[in-house]
Amino acid sequence: MLEFHKPVMEDKEWATPLLRASGYMGCEYTFGNMFLWCGVFGTKVARFQDFALAISNEERRATYCMPAGIGDRKAAIEAIMADAKRRGIPFIMHGVTPEGIRYLDEVFPGKFTYEASRDDFDYIYSAESLAGLSGKKYHGKRNHISYFKKNFNWQYERITPDNLEECRRMNEEWEKLNSERKPEEIATEMRAVNHALNHFWELGFIGGLLRTEEGVVAYTIGEPINDSCFCTHIEKAFASVRGAYPMINQQFAINELTQYRYINREEDTGDEGLRKAKLSYYPEILLEKHLAYYRDDFEQLENLIFRA
Repeated sequence: MLEFHKPVMEDKEWATPLLRASGYMGCEYTFGNMFLWCGVFGTKVARFQDFALAISNEERRATYCMPAGIGDRKAAIEAIMADAKRRGIPFIMHGVTPEGIRYLDEVFPGKFTYEASRDDFDYIYSAESLAGLSGKKYHGKRNHISYFKKNFNWQYERITPDNLEECRRMNEEWEKLNSERKPEEIATEMRAVNHALNHFWELGFIGGLLRTEEGVVAYTIGEPINDSCFCTHIEKAFASVRGAYPMINQQFAINELTQYRYINREEDTGDEGLRKAKLSYYPEILLEKHLAYYRDDFEQLENLIFRA
């Protein structure tokens, strides 16, 4: 029987190699993502053979991640199917990509139906494109960066033990300036951000910041998904500082991410402004994600409802 538990730092040692070995590119397949957001989504983890498993939203509608690791993926899926049956809940997987759909249709023919989750699609960019911003389509980004460089005495720094607290103070100021806009959403996000800053070193995160004469005006934090793809979990900048957002994006790519082919900048959560901003960087891959529903469970539910 699987034993799911809230992720703790000790899980990183076994989970990270399995998550990376899977080759998946979704942001949910990083230990940092699971750890940072477990308080929001109630994420719990378990190990089955050489697979990392996760379940979320147990209090509402529980969903499982596609097992990540190496070996018999069918057996791992059957293990979480059995877990759902033991709990007496319908079996649903989230974050299922087109590759995942092809696999499920091949191994479990006719057993699943799918629903696209557009708000959860990941924006994955060419690392070279984000570093270079070359071509007509990035003209506006280059203009903002040029303004920043001309109007501020600035420097880029990698986040270290010497400057991490400055990021925390900058983040506190950012929260004060933005909390009235969407108080509940900002409060939820800040819990995850503070979790990241509190456990930055244990999680093995990489980060960068922008400093002007006024202090830190932007910072960003992330971790590798696998050897070819890096995931940016957090990016904050003062909106009043023109060019700070595109500048930290570009400088982080130039200074820290040249060994990666792709940069996953996660989803837009259905926020129209964020969607517009992410599309303006022209993702090389818009990683589709779906909910996969096990047909037998839902047919049984429909029969019970009909009989009632």
